[in-house]
Amino acid sequence: MAAVITASLAASLALTGLPRNAPARVLRVTHHGELAERLHDLGFIAGEAVRVVAQAIGGDPIAVRVGHSTFALRRAEAAGVLVQPEGHVGR
Repeated sequence: MAAVITASLAASLALTGLPRNAPARVLRVTHHGELAERLHDLGFIAGEAVRVVAQAIGGDPIAVRVGHSTFALRRAEAAGVLVQPEGHVGR
């Protein structure tokens, strides 16, 4: 099991590094406290589908679709969400 988790984390990247419209899955949120709770309440939980759908001029904020909802996140908030691009799931 540890090898699977390690492989998943090796293929992971921060949500801010995900190309626009590339499908991915949330692995985990690295933030703590109130921000982590807020992201969890918005649906950023392990296994949930996620993609970056747009970004403002200058790159901040970004529009992120998680599950069936779309939210604007600051890049600093999105940087604490680790994702696994769909092409790497199960490898």
